[in-house]
Amino acid sequence: MSVSTVKRQNRNKTAKIRVVKPEIRVLGIDDGVFTPRSNEFVDVVGVVYRGGYWFDGFMHTKVQVDGLDATEKLAEMIMASPHYRQLRVVMLNGVTLAGFNVVDIEELWRKTKLPIIAVTRDEPDFGDIKKALRFLSFSEERWRAIEKAGKMLRVRTRDGEAPVYVHVVGMGEAVAKRVLKSTSTRSNVPECLRVAHLIASGLTSLKR
Repeated sequence: MSVSTVKRQNRNKTAKIRVVKPEIRVLGIDDGVFTPRSNEFVDVVGVVYRGGYWFDGFMHTKVQVDGLDATEKLAEMIMASPHYRQLRVVMLNGVTLAGFNVVDIEELWRKTKLPIIAVTRDEPDFGDIKKALRFLSFSEERWRAIEKAGKMLRVRTRDGEAPVYVHVVGMGEAVAKRVLKSTSTRSNVPECLRVAHLIASGLTSLKR
């Protein structure tokens, strides 16, 4: 069996979420403020929500600016959390943290056994991203991790608001769209991500 066949089969193993309940437990992850090309370690915050209304918990780790540790650090943070067994979906603010510390969302799914949805407000310019990666070590490995995320979906989470752009791994597209719409209660991004961004930004700003 070829490697590509195995990957297709694994990608077809979708999460067993048949009904998106109002209180589905989701984890939103975002990074804080950082200085580009500084090699410093940046706060990364995980916020647990029940649906799009109820804050349920908090987790924290650090990753290096433009480093290679994001996937491993996130997996460790999630699996060590007391909330891990209740989580159903992990959401990221894009597939990179702290500059170009790329999260291999397929590997994160394999490690945590949780579906991953990476959300961005604006459609990324992957041509520009690929060019920028050339200035970093292990540029090919970083780019392969981005490619593994698969195609990007355009999803309108709220009527009358701009769409978001998402990568999905470990979950069917139709179910992922229902999760996004159910949890985007105050803006066009899921509430767990909006709050994770606020906390991570505030946390790092206090340290400066």
